[in-house]
Amino acid sequence: MMIRPCSESDVNDILHVINDAAHIYRDAIPDDCWHEPYMSMNQLRAELDARVAFHGYCRAGRPVGVMGLQNVGDVSLIRHAYVLQGEQRKGIGSQLLRHLLLLADRPVLMGTWRAASWAIHFYQKHGFRLVDDQTKNRLLSEYWSIPPRQIETSVVLADDTWWQAHHPPLRLSAGR
Repeated sequence: MMIRPCSESDVNDILHVINDAAHIYRDAIPDDCWHEPYMSMNQLRAELDARVAFHGYCRAGRPVGVMGLQNVGDVSLIRHAYVLQGEQRKGIGSQLLRHLLLLADRPVLMGTWRAASWAIHFYQKHGFRLVDDQTKNRLLSEYWSIPPRQIETSVVLADDTWWQAHHPPLRLSAGR
């Protein structure tokens, strides 16, 4: 078992992991946003073309969990974090996230569906915090290419580096 950057030879496995794992979102994603398969090969290719760098947690040389890191402007985005259904709850997602956070050289943001409470909890467990709705709308419009309906039904979580950069501690003035 190891984590490694995914290559062109992993594209079919990446797609398989995403579409297998995405079934957990079926009841969390609004009906008008759900489609089968969850991600097509063309959509995956578009993500790769947009420089989403996938890393895989591999067993017997094949990814059983994947997570992408995408640098956009002054932030890094965690994208498409999925683990095969039969491999979930074994720490694979946590190991992938820790690995990508070590690679990130700027503040990290991640978005997920508002109704996916388990996903939100996972990121909060790893130190991410939810941003308010106004900030979420701005961030999703600025850093992601997603439709308005998805913006409406999503949340954004940010790491401590982002919070420190955007919410510096208050300085108390001396005197008075």
